[in-house]
Amino acid sequence: MKLEKRSTKWRIRSSYLSSIISNSLVLFMLGILMLLLFNAKRLSDFVKESIGFSVILHDDMREVDANFLRKTLDASPYVRLTEFISKDQAAKELQEELGEDFMGFLGYNPLSSSIEVRLNADYANPDSIRLIEDELMALRPVKEVFYQKSLVNLVNDNVRKISGIILLFGLLLFFIAVVLINNTIRLSVYSKRFLINTMKLVGATWGFIRRPFLIKGLAHGFYASILAIALLSGVIYLIQNEFYEVINFGQVDLLAIIFGLVVLAGLLINSFSTFFAVRKYLKLKVDDLYY
Repeated sequence: MKLEKRSTKWRIRSSYLSSIISNSLVLFMLGILMLLLFNAKRLSDFVKESIGFSVILHDDMREVDANFLRKTLDASPYVRLTEFISKDQAAKELQEELGEDFMGFLGYNPLSSSIEVRLNADYANPDSIRLIEDELMALRPVKEVFYQKSLVNLVNDNVRKISGIILLFGLLLFFIAVVLINNTIRLSVYSKRFLINTMKLVGATWGFIRRPFLIKGLAHGFYASILAIALLSGVIYLIQNEFYEVINFGQVDLLAIIFGLVVLAGLLINSFSTFFAVRKYLKLKVDDLYY
């Protein structure tokens, strides 16, 4: 008898544990999605800020004038950072890249001094770069403004496509999460349908019968969300070294919002699913309990 009771308790506990784990995995995926959605702007900015252009200077340009132009560019609202590259430095870098002394073959240095410019994300689009190019070409020291137009268009198009895909995937994942958690809870309540019917027969009110199920559902939702947050923290810790500028533990406000939403999602989905699952079996007749 004792062995049977222990076996029953173990089955109940294992079913609760499997329910919590399955719910936590779903909430974990929701948390990952929230992380992507909340960081979508930072991710797109991170990609766009890799876009830049080279301001090629005239050969007779003095270094003091080049530094003045660089400081002017640094003060511009569209510039994130600049780097001055002299003729000698450009030749050295090209020589290392080619692996041969092209200057010895040509007899002179054909390269020009330049200023490498990296743009702020809001200006890293074809229209803004075109206006910036026209503005810079009007300056006397500037010989040419060089950038890869096809790359700029490709980056902006891909950012828009990826943002749309993430949004659609997010809606789909949220729907799947609700369905999975709801099915898990319905199965758990289904195993207690005869207990619910017995309580009805002895005169218990619907609210009285529903209350312990709701409390247990809320508890499971909370435990599952805490486990999901632990998994999310582990993922953030692993990837922050590679993408520190995008995702890191320094984003206290953002992480607090995401973790709070994960807990809220766990509580709401579990409580609503439990409410409607119990309600279904409260409304069933005795004959329908066997099907």
